Amino acid sequence: MNAFVTLQAPASKSVSHRMLIGAALASGTSVVEHVLESKDLERTRALLCAAGAEIRPAGPGAYAVSGMDGLPSGGTEKAPLDCDVHESGTTCRILTAVLAAGRGVFRVHGAGRMHQRPIGALAAVLEGLGARIRYEGEPGCPPLVLSTDGLKGGESVIGLDESSQYLSGLLLAAPLMAEGLRITLGGSRVVSWPYVGLTLQTLEDFGVPFRVETREDASSSWKEADWRTLSGAYPGRLCFHVPHAAYRAGRYAVEGDWSGASYLLAAGAVGRRPVLVRGLRADSLQGDRAMLDILRAMGAAYAWRDDGVLVSPSALHGVDVDMGACPDLVPTVAAVAALASGVTRVRNVAHLRLKESDRIAAPAGELRKAGVRVDEHEDGMTVYGTGGSGAGLQAAPGTLFSAHGDHRIAMSLALLELAGMEVRLDDPAVVRKSFPDFWQVWEAVR
Repeated sequence: MNAFVTLQAPASKSVSHRMLIGAALASGTSVVEHVLESKDLERTRALLCAAGAEIRPAGPGAYAVSGMDGLPSGGTEKAPLDCDVHESGTTCRILTAVLAAGRGVFRVHGAGRMHQRPIGALAAVLEGLGARIRYEGEPGCPPLVLSTDGLKGGESVIGLDESSQYLSGLLLAAPLMAEGLRITLGGSRVVSWPYVGLTLQTLEDFGVPFRVETREDASSSWKEADWRTLSGAYPGRLCFHVPHAAYRAGRYAVEGDWSGASYLLAAGAVGRRPVLVRGLRADSLQGDRAMLDILRAMGAAYAWRDDGVLVSPSALHGVDVDMGACPDLVPTVAAVAALASGVTRVRNVAHLRLKESDRIAAPAGELRKAGVRVDEHEDGMTVYGTGGSGAGLQAAPGTLFSAHGDHRIAMSLALLELAGMEVRLDDPAVVRKSFPDFWQVWEAVR
């Protein structure tokens, strides 16, 4: 038997979305390799094809994308283009901005909690740039009908209090705007900043020029900044300049996904055998690369090798951690904290209540079923560890755990199996949203 388990990280969902959008907006044919196969990406591919792109399989995980030359095309007032995003918040928010830079009428709608997830702040900016938006249900949320003759561009302000995807969508749409776009951060706080870095990386990869500027305070002058060195951003102190420009067709590859790999990395720390995870970039811009930092702070041992990162079983303890830049990791960290000793406090993730599930209440409720004390807070949670290795886990016989219709809840709860607990899920297939092969991969961990 090998001394450790070797697993392959799934392709990055965030980068897959952005790469396919960039290729679809280009003129000519691109090849995008290592694309994640998931329900969310199916939605993005379907909407891009409906709006004028052609996307064809080009091998395992690869797609040939014939672009729409920067002009998404919709339907008419009587027959809007149907844009079913299902439960993909990334598809909904980013593509709403991109489609607004096209021509025609688009009806954006979804399923599950999508019609309760806010998009009003982004819609208000798009209306200021020339689009027309009509809500069919709750104001500020899908379903909505978007009518556009293209966006003029110019200057605007967007807050990231609810989601960084608003800014990412505007940045990807900006090259299509007649005057380009100068956009300044507003709002009261910034969350998930690393995802903005992935969007800027996409613009750079596809040959779109841009400039990022920062300033000390409202009375200071703007100065150009190296966007790669930014670890955070503050309202009123960061702006972006993107001129009218063309996306460049080419050959692109999607890197491994740190969020999807978080369950595998955590398994190495809380399980009985080390786990080697392949396909991750140590220099990735993904915010969820913070998983290693959090595990190290909890006492985990890991080492980078030529073929991946190796995480070994360790005696873990609680930590106090701000996860505003890596919110998708919260269910994973909560499960790890339950198997550690001591107390873990997760902070600055109030916006998680607006995800596919309430990602504060959902993991808290499921961990309580396993006998773990969890206190919920407005901005996060406190998890009281069960003494290390999950020795204190206690679940009633036949307990059915709920995924709450959320892929990340389902995958994080699998970690409880490594403490010897049977985890019966109401909907194990929900992992198809982001990591369709998760249970096959997890068999090697089991």
